[in-house]
Amino acid sequence: MEIINVIGLLAAFLTTASSLPQVIKTIRLKETRDISFWMWAFLSLGIFFWLIYGILRNDIPIILANGISLFLVLIVLGLKIKYK
Repeated sequence: MEIINVIGLLAAFLTTASSLPQVIKTIRLKETRDISFWMWAFLSLGIFFWLIYGILRNDIPIILANGISLFLVLIVLGLKIKYK
């Protein structure tokens, strides 16, 4: 495997996994007062466009990383709306 692919996969894994601690904490505590709605809304929109970009380029790593990331971010955003 080329180093560029390793770097890309590592970046995809880390950026995707970065939302996981917030998702877990939000689900467990049912508390979203200190979470910015607009930050998560803009992040979800940005990830959505990355997902579309990956689909248009037929780039599986981009599609997978951003599909999973979008799912995680939408969980937090949905909980922010639910637990206002």
